[in-house]
Amino acid sequence: MLGRQSGYRRGGRSAWKMRLVMALILAGFSLCSYYGSSEYNEVTGEKQYISLTPHQEIALGLQAAPQMMKQHGGLHPSQEHQDIVDKIGWKLVNQSDAAKTEWKFDFHLLRDSQTINAFALPGGQCFITAALYGRLKTEGQVAGVMGHEIAHVIARHGAQRMAKQRLTQGLTGAVLVAADPSGQSGQMAQMVAGMINMKYGREDELESDRLGVKFMVDAGYDPRSMIEVMKVLAEASGGRSQPEFFSTHPNPDNRIEKIEAAIRAEFPNGVPSNLIK
Repeated sequence: MLGRQSGYRRGGRSAWKMRLVMALILAGFSLCSYYGSSEYNEVTGEKQYISLTPHQEIALGLQAAPQMMKQHGGLHPSQEHQDIVDKIGWKLVNQSDAAKTEWKFDFHLLRDSQTINAFALPGGQCFITAALYGRLKTEGQVAGVMGHEIAHVIARHGAQRMAKQRLTQGLTGAVLVAADPSGQSGQMAQMVAGMINMKYGREDELESDRLGVKFMVDAGYDPRSMIEVMKVLAEASGGRSQPEFFSTHPNPDNRIEKIEAAIRAEFPNGVPSNLIK
């Protein structure tokens, strides 16, 4: 009887060692794949970890764009307002560092009059809903929103998130392989994964605000209009339902201070009076 129990213990230890070896191999492969895919972004001046080529990013964005339009009720019926969004978007692109990039930009005003949101897909597809567009009062405010979304594209935030999610999934899988039978280790790994990706997304948004300010300045827009956008969003949050914008962006009150710092960096002696508001 004792010999049989000892055999069980040896078998259990062998199985655990095998799971540990497999977990280490999986974790090592995930880390090597992630850190081995670094690129330098000339616009942001940062080293990034990205597993997609620019052509793949553009293709993904174009493939996903029709579904995003459908999800928000299609394109807005007013060509006049679509032309305004196009004019502002292309002015931001053509008169800033965005013009030096290979991204295929396109700007879409969505019919959705209920969801207050703006977003960008990898590769250059940028969207703003009628619900948000209708709350903006000036050309500069629209530029503030679109400059932020253009920055997401140029900073390759979508591709970076995808690469980091792959890393997180790989490390989570490694933990699950070596997890105890109760599954508690797996649950903890999922919690850690969620926290990592949430923090990463917040940093993306703040960087897009900073770059958006620069793009606005390059195109002749008053960057203080972006602060007005934050106030519009804060006012919208006083309603019964939170804007969808808040599910992926930091609270406007927390962003204004960072935007003001970015404006001071561009205009240490004060903002000129001849910019488009």
